Amino acid sequence: MPAIRVDRTLRFLGQVVLCAALALAALPVMAQQIYEDFVIAVANDRAAEVRGLLRRGIDPNTVDPNGDPVLLLAARAGNAATVDVLLASRAGVNVRNKYGDSPLMVAALNGHLEIVQRLRARGAEVNGSGWTALIFAATGGHDDIVRYLLAEGADINAASPNGTTALMMAAREGRDSTVELLLSRGASAVARNQGGMGALDFAKRNNDDPMAERLRRAGARN
Repeated sequence: MPAIRVDRTLRFLGQVVLCAALALAALPVMAQQIYEDFVIAVANDRAAEVRGLLRRGIDPNTVDPNGDPVLLLAARAGNAATVDVLLASRAGVNVRNKYGDSPLMVAALNGHLEIVQRLRARGAEVNGSGWTALIFAATGGHDDIVRYLLAEGADINAASPNGTTALMMAAREGRDSTVELLLSRGASAVARNQGGMGALDFAKRNNDDPMAERLRRAGARN
């Protein structure tokens, strides 16, 4: 083969190798950009964009930079359309973040009843170890969600790892109507957490005399 032809062939092969190397080097950058676009789309309820990125192969169980699964991110923000897209893509409905929070729990805390119902319809666990959706709903004073979760079989006296119940959290946060609701459904007014605090103690700490009196009477009945 003439030397000039060999030289051209080598130069061509060198260009091919260089192009391939550049393409490979660009892959991580492209992947990072797709990841960032996906998380932003979820956070902003851009459901159509989320659907398109899922079709391109992104994992519906992706976590954001804080370690929150994207379904939890959407549930917390009340992004119902995106929640639907992620559920349709088989995102894990009972997935939890590093703090033990589930999508159902954060939706309950933030008062998103529709999302709570959609997650439950897909098998979200009402009861479980640790903090529960009912405790979170009571903390936020979301009586509609408290009623719904109780109707779905939530344990009214379920306790967190430190022994705190839904009634205690409602009292701590001054949620008068939630305290009344929980008491009317049979919540224990005498339970105490590991710190020795009960619902009555939280009401006293808040100087909420009417609530304290209701809890005192309920405790006497218990």
